[in-house]
Formats: sequence, C-alpha cells, structure tokens
Amino acid sequence: MIRIVIAEDQRILRGALGTLLDFEEDMKVVGQAENGEQAVSLVRDLRPDVCILDIEMPLKSGLEVADELQECGSPCKVIILTTFARPGFFERAIKAKVHGYLLKDGSIDDLAAAIRNVMRGKREFAPELIMNSYHDDNPLTEREQEVLKLSADGKTSKEIAAELYLSPGTVRNYMSEVLQKVEAKNKVEAISICREKGWI
Repeated sequence: MIRIVIAEDQRILRGALGTLLDFEEDMKVVGQAENGEQAVSLVRDLRPDVCILDIEMPLKSGLEVADELQECGSPCKVIILTTFARPGFFERAIKAKVHGYLLKDGSIDDLAAAIRNVMRGKREFAPELIMNSYHDDNPLTEREQEVLKLSADGKTSKEIAAELYLSPGTVRNYMSEVLQKVEAKNKVEAISICREKGWI
C-alpha cells in the first residue's frame, strides 16, 4: 500500500484529491495538510511514501517544504502538483530533487500512474515544463535574486545592505544589473517580471 500525505491550501481540492486517491486499491491517504509547516510535521510523524505538495501555501511554500525534506534526509518521495508552469519554479524543484512536478489540469488517473512510477524509482515531469525550461533560464545571480527578494519584501537599499553585509552603493549596483538583465524600467516592474517567471 502506497501511503500518501497531501498538502494543499484549498480545502475542496484537498478533500477531492484525498477521496479520489483513496479509491485506488494500492493507495491510502494518511494525512492532509493545509499549509507548508503542517506538511513537514505530518511527513515527520506519519512517514508516508509520497508527499503531494502545492507550491503556493501559507507559512511555507511547497518548494520550501521540498528543500527542508531533502535537507533532513527524508525518504519520502515528493511530487509537486501545481497550476504554475513557470520555468523558475521548475528549476527550483529540480534543485530540491523532487520526484515529480505535475500540473493540476491533468486527470486523477494520470496522477495515480505518476505516483506508481515514482514509487518504482522513475521521475515524472509535465512535458510542457521540460520544454519551457529550455527557453527561460533565470539570468539573475543568487546575490541579485537575494537583493530583489528583499526589495520585494519592502526593504530599503540601506536595510538590504545591512542584512547582506554590503554597502548601499553595492546594493544599488546589483539592482541596476537586475533592471538591465530583465529589461525593466524600474524596481516594481523588475519584481513583477521575476515573480511571473518564477525567478524569485
């Protein structure tokens, strides 16, 4: 029996997924989480075979949960199930060594088949994600991403400089590089472009 934890913040979808997967003879949903922190503790407590994660959840995103499970050496196999076909998210998921990345517009039969394949040691990725990832590599360095993320959180150049142990001038230089790379007129536009592409 394949034991599954589902983490999805939309209650109706979470319940529907749980019910449909429970209909599969070789599967049992042992836990359901409505946010990322709950997902981590359920995986630790219940030790499921597979954890199905949405990306955008309260407290911790699915990608942060995947990172955390990988870092603590959890044997649980992670499948991301999302509406977002953004290359940046897919790249981050690959770095977190997820076993599957599927889109929510697939059928429950496709999801069940993917779970079985993952349990056999295969990796399951939506074909359109693989195609997209070749076209849209993240042009920002890790430091540029950090600066832009902190800026998106509402921090000033001075606050970002203090947090990253840089001078305010260096922070401004990073920001100017970001604007050039993503061809944005200003910081707000750069944040919007990079979020849309999943680069931050």
